[in-house]
Amino acid sequence: FNGAGGNLDSEKLWKLPEARDFVPCIQPSSNYTTPDKTRGYLLVRTNGDLNQMRTGICDMVAVARIINATLVVPELDKRTFWRDTSNFSDVFDEDHFINALANDVKVVKKLPKELSSATKIVKHFKSMSSFKYYRDVIGSLWEEYRVIRAAKFDSRLTNNDLPSDIQKLRCRACYEALRFAPQIEAMGKVISLTLISIHFLASSACFSLFIVLIKFPILQLLVDRMRSYGHFIALHLRFEKDMLAYSGCTHGLSNAEAKELETIRDETANWKVKEIDATEQRYRGQCPLTPKEVGIFLNALGFPSETPIYIAAGEIYGGVTHMADLRSRYPLLMSKENLASVAELEPFTNHSSQMAALDYIVSVESDVFIPSYSGNMARAVEGHRRFLGHRKTISPDRRGLVHLFGQMEKGLLKEGSKLSNRIIEIHKNLQGSPRRRGGSVPGTKSMESTHSEEAFYTNPLPDCLCQRASQNVYTSIRQSNRKVDRSMQKEQLLLLKVL
Repeated sequence: FNGAGGNLDSEKLWKLPEARDFVPCIQPSSNYTTPDKTRGYLLVRTNGDLNQMRTGICDMVAVARIINATLVVPELDKRTFWRDTSNFSDVFDEDHFINALANDVKVVKKLPKELSSATKIVKHFKSMSSFKYYRDVIGSLWEEYRVIRAAKFDSRLTNNDLPSDIQKLRCRACYEALRFAPQIEAMGKVISLTLISIHFLASSACFSLFIVLIKFPILQLLVDRMRSYGHFIALHLRFEKDMLAYSGCTHGLSNAEAKELETIRDETANWKVKEIDATEQRYRGQCPLTPKEVGIFLNALGFPSETPIYIAAGEIYGGVTHMADLRSRYPLLMSKENLASVAELEPFTNHSSQMAALDYIVSVESDVFIPSYSGNMARAVEGHRRFLGHRKTISPDRRGLVHLFGQMEKGLLKEGSKLSNRIIEIHKNLQGSPRRRGGSVPGTKSMESTHSEEAFYTNPLPDCLCQRASQNVYTSIRQSNRKVDRSMQKEQLLLLKVL
């Protein structure tokens, strides 16, 4: 980092953390077999936001493998706070999901008609459960039933102590099979000359395609538009109404705003905790940083005022009022709403999962990712960036920062080199460098211990990342490269059809 106010040594600001030759290694072992004859069907209805649904879907792929089930394409949550009507195929590439998992789990779009009237068991899978639980307890249900419906599906599979092939399957499901629908991928990314191989462009037909592509403004999309400003930060600014209401965080808000959030929390039935001490919550580090605090944080790290920042978020609570300080420090604040036209965004508007998917894509592709809160999206993006080569992710130490901000509010500390040095010191090891996934917090027991572990999808090392000399790595790289080439060719053909 450069320190307060920044200097012109931009290489240090944007430099990737040392990856130490860790690369994806997610191919199955030699003992891994194609799915046996299915014993029944697993029905899943997702719950939560986009990233909660993503990780839950990937876990249910693993569960289907363990219990030898045919997985029916999951139903997306339409009942929670966001009231999104999107179906699976609106958000994810359904056919690719089915085909990519063909050697792992049989996936079908619908339950066969002959089983529509069959007796189903609705089962509450235990939270953070083991391989043995699914194999023995859930697997035994096939003796009486042909269809099992999972009543809840998030956080149903333990982070650790699973067979290696199951852990690798979770990564194949998350990072290869579960990709976004073509229309979302096309909006979030753009096929540029740097991504199209020279040999592909050599033919006159493909060269014609390239000429067509650069003539259509709609294809110059979010990531490319951010890159036109240079290196950029994706800031997951979780200062949104639902987050603040759920967490009970009111620092920097007016009394009327705090009351509004309290009313929302009281009236949202599935939010169990109603009485929250906002001050205590904040000093425990359980609140998102405010936009103003983010500005102080970025300045202390040394990012200059001309740094382009993509705001990966929904509507910021309080809008212009609460964004004023951050915008005064960093005028180049961008979002999908001002990078794309109303017409370009129209297919995704009013669908929170699809809009969140656009933010996810830009966040994964950014030069630096910074979340203001360690929620579902922050954890999912961090894990994906680790998997793709430990791209720089700066994770704010909110407890440490709140202590420093408190000193500033009391007049005991001012912005400048002293504050900058302290913030840089706190965060020197919080930039996404390779490390093994964190275990449980010492002193915790049983389920509390399991829940205190670092989430599998936040850090897939060591299960899905190996150092280059390790067994299976070169095979994985070659196969991954071939998949990328085939995927690019399919996307190029899809664009031809669209055009």
